[in-house]
Amino acid sequence: MRLRRTFRMALAIPPLLAAAACAPQTSAPKLGNTAAASVSLAPASEPTAPQPRTATYNCADGSVMTIENLGTSVRVLGQNGASAELPASPANQTSRYGEAHDAIVIDGREALVMKGGAPPLACKR
Repeated sequence: MRLRRTFRMALAIPPLLAAAACAPQTSAPKLGNTAAASVSLAPASEPTAPQPRTATYNCADGSVMTIENLGTSVRVLGQNGASAELPASPANQTSRYGEAHDAIVIDGREALVMKGGAPPLACKR
């Protein structure tokens, strides 16, 4: 009897979880809760400035790279002289670049560099 009940519950729970995941999640403040509406999610100390034409980044592993913003793509120059050009991905982006197994995400003064087969590398300018 207990086994049948466990089996029925095991069949009933996944559809309930799937239905709960499909429910819209809103973060709109409730009526009368004006404190939540005035909270800013952007850090106040660091204004968001556009990516400069050329910027040098110091990475967590001690390496240094230069990223040249070409508009619809970026050119990455490593300290060993290697260079690679990565197109915007998708094409209308100004912060995500990549193709095949390499990608760069630029967010303010930080860049996250991802190369196939290696862990992501955090860099700062």
